[in-house]
Amino acid sequence: MVHSAYDSFELLTDCPSKIESVESYGSKILLGCADGSLLVYAPESKRSATVPEIRKELYTLERNLKGFAKKAVVSMQVVESRELLLSLSESIAFHKLSSFEIIAVITKAKGANAFCWDERRGFLCFARQKRVCIFRHDGGRGFVEVKDFGVPDVVKSMNWCGDNICLGIRKEYVILNATTGAISEVFTSGRLAPPLVVSLPSGELLLGKENIGVIVDQNGKLRPEGRICWSEAPTEVVIQKPYALALLPRFVEIRSLRAPYPLIQTVVFRNVRHLRHSNNSVVIALENSVHGLFPVPLGAQIVQLTAAGNFEEALSLCKLLPPEESNLRAAKEGSIHIRYAHYLFDNGSYEESMEHFLASQVDITHVLSLYTSIILPKTTIVHDADKLDFGDDLNLSRGSSSVSDDMEPFPASNMSELDDSAELESKKMSHNMLMALIKFLQKKRHGIIEKATAEGTEEVVFDAVGKNFESSNSTRFKKINKGRGSVPVSSGAREMASVLDTALLQALLLTGQPSMAENLLRSLNYCDLKICEEILQEGSYHVALVELYKCNSKHREALELINKLAEESKASQSNIVHRFRPEAIIEYLKPLCETDPTLVLEYSMLVLESCPTQTIELFLSGNIPADMVNLYLKQHAPNLQSTYLELVLAMNEDAVSGTLQNEMVHIYLSEVLDWHGDLSSQEQWDEKVYTPKRKKLLSALESISGYNPETLLKLLPSDALYEERAILLGKMNQHELALSLYVHKLHVPELALSYCDHVYESTHKASAKSTSNIYLMLLQIYLNPRKTTKNYEKKISNILSPRSKSLRKVRSKSFSKTRSLGSRKIAAIEVAEDTKTSQSSDSGRSDVDTDEFIEEGDTSIMLDEALDLLSRRWDRINGAQALKLLPKETKLQNMLPFLGPLVRKSSEMYRNCSVVRSLRQSENLQVKDELYKRRKPVMKIGSDNMCSLCNKKIGTSVFAVYPNGKTLVHFVCFRDSQSMKAVAHGTPFKNPF
Repeated sequence: MVHSAYDSFELLTDCPSKIESVESYGSKILLGCADGSLLVYAPESKRSATVPEIRKELYTLERNLKGFAKKAVVSMQVVESRELLLSLSESIAFHKLSSFEIIAVITKAKGANAFCWDERRGFLCFARQKRVCIFRHDGGRGFVEVKDFGVPDVVKSMNWCGDNICLGIRKEYVILNATTGAISEVFTSGRLAPPLVVSLPSGELLLGKENIGVIVDQNGKLRPEGRICWSEAPTEVVIQKPYALALLPRFVEIRSLRAPYPLIQTVVFRNVRHLRHSNNSVVIALENSVHGLFPVPLGAQIVQLTAAGNFEEALSLCKLLPPEESNLRAAKEGSIHIRYAHYLFDNGSYEESMEHFLASQVDITHVLSLYTSIILPKTTIVHDADKLDFGDDLNLSRGSSSVSDDMEPFPASNMSELDDSAELESKKMSHNMLMALIKFLQKKRHGIIEKATAEGTEEVVFDAVGKNFESSNSTRFKKINKGRGSVPVSSGAREMASVLDTALLQALLLTGQPSMAENLLRSLNYCDLKICEEILQEGSYHVALVELYKCNSKHREALELINKLAEESKASQSNIVHRFRPEAIIEYLKPLCETDPTLVLEYSMLVLESCPTQTIELFLSGNIPADMVNLYLKQHAPNLQSTYLELVLAMNEDAVSGTLQNEMVHIYLSEVLDWHGDLSSQEQWDEKVYTPKRKKLLSALESISGYNPETLLKLLPSDALYEERAILLGKMNQHELALSLYVHKLHVPELALSYCDHVYESTHKASAKSTSNIYLMLLQIYLNPRKTTKNYEKKISNILSPRSKSLRKVRSKSFSKTRSLGSRKIAAIEVAEDTKTSQSSDSGRSDVDTDEFIEEGDTSIMLDEALDLLSRRWDRINGAQALKLLPKETKLQNMLPFLGPLVRKSSEMYRNCSVVRSLRQSENLQVKDELYKRRKPVMKIGSDNMCSLCNKKIGTSVFAVYPNGKTLVHFVCFRDSQSMKAVAHGTPFKNPF
């Protein structure tokens, strides 16, 4: 016997007749006797009970109804909902429960051997020989026959299963459809024991086959693992949750209804005739006496089972405690789960143990106390002792400490010199313990982290609204060394989260799962910084240590560690080397660009030389201010400054300040000047050699507009870098000087022509006169090179000497005060010379003085280049002015490439203008003709014509006709209507005539 689930008590003895059937009604016991009498027994004491039920006391005979039936009362059933008593004797009779008066007798049931009652629908089903009949109670004294079916053999046992009926016939069990009479076989019955059909509270059926009770559903399908094995074949089975009681020849056997249906108790009885379930007990009828099996209180059973180590059964009984005892139930379940968990832990079932720790809702610190190798942070949490109070009969064993002591401490320093097999077994046991702990902590983690996050959010909200909450208890707020600043951490959820994550990290490392530990640190966690840092350093878990620093915002420590490992990787080839190359610093810095750009710049200098491209891409992708990056590069890596600025300008030139553009041009220029100085010292300078540095400078000078060309012009040497000088002069609108350099210094007419094209195309929206003068300016340079050279030297000296303009202003003022005629002439000459100079330097001048540039008999003119210019750009040059500039001795044949297309274009324009004029004249004639047609129609006004607006006769009044030629209105009405429309639309009235 496992424990006492029922207590036996003798209710009555010395029954005057042999007992054939038994039933209970409230606190009374009904006995059907062999002589056809009905004996009614009641408790000896007459005290009233709140709930009518079988009492645990002696019963005395209250009534003896002789002649209740003509023959022995084989079976009885009480229907309390209808106040009926069903009895089976020679037939089936219905009696009132109060007076036992016969209400009805089913005459067709004469000779019936079994019956069953459907409480829900009021259906009676009985078996007689090989027939099964169904009657319905109509609510009064009458019964109506519903169905009558034939069955293969005599029915020994029967019971309702939903809308069908399960029949136990001589050789098998079948399901009879109560509507159609269709029969479906279930399985064969036993040979030794008679068929037995018992209804279970779940709606399923328990079918007997020898000493095995098979559980099937309402359709007859076997339920997996649904087999109750009795000691012997039972003759009757009574169900009283959570137990099943079977009547065996020598005793009553009690088994649990929970798989695997273990034996609970056996109660020895001799000559037991029947078992009957009452509302609070099981009534056992012997031949001349009646006993009662009264269930032991659930609390007492739970204590027995727990003391005996049957924790599973104790937990199942806890679920049967009434709802009003929910607190007691929770306390008992928690206590049993904890004790069961310790029992399983001590016996090596670590995962099952953790499941019960989880169900007990015990603090994780209690579970972690079983693991001596796990280092926990100090907390201010005070545990409730009641949670661990298991009762006087409960003594927690800490035998697991011996197992924990065998665990390898972290880090492994000195292994005990044990036998190889014992050492392997110890490691396996330690590993299993830790794996179970990991699963336990992971299941608890979600809820604890959620509470910790909510706690932190509330604290931030309170700080934001200016509310400072202080507790009277000085231990209310503590600071956990988490590296998360000096935010006060309460002694609640966040401390528990710190304990959990710190323990989980250690367990993962002890079981050889560093990758899982890294994933833990990458997510939101509350690992204790000091403890975890020491553990990771001692175990050389560098990746996890970096993640620990990162999640605690210890970026400097993390970057220093990565840099140290990257330096060590240059000399070694370990597996960790690949994880910590210099690129790892760049990957770490990427998320910090927006939050801490200064830190990014500081530590990017560590890898700037080894990974220049990736570092600059980091600056660009991180949206770090370009001025800040440029300053850092200027101080630490000047050679990469130009590369960075190039990429920035390539991405978005408008977003770069003029200062950076100017600085980039200065960098290019300084490099080119250094290169020029080196070659000049070796007398190897060649103006036509273009290195990549010089090409970058030329490209920057042309494309960038944020620099000061005058400043750069003063830095150029006077005898070299003419193309750069020309570009700068072009930026200053000194087009004549720039073209002079292209023609006379570089001797590259193509560059001069390209320059003109660029100026023309960039200013093509301006007047044609101003844009075409750039080509006339080049033509002048070709045709008068000597004077152009003199003007270049003079003007370039004026540009490079910033004092010239101010001196001229002062000189002109002094001369204006002098009254002598000679002084006035000198001042006038100088002013005229200045005016002439300024006009020649202006690219937008419209007139060209031919006498100023053409010198007769000058043999150095570049006539071929001039004619080539005219032939290639004839459509952009004023032909009349160009002809004035050409020498008189120029042959007409040489001008054909220029004059030919020019004359053709002029002729074409003349013809086009003539065609346009003719078309306009024709259009004018068409309009006049249309006007004549519109005026030609005649409108006759008679005495019957009415105004469409005022509905009055037109008469001799002035009238108007609408364009359709039919609608007539007074002119006055028409004018008024137009005025109203104009006012309504807010526009002035327009007279259509």
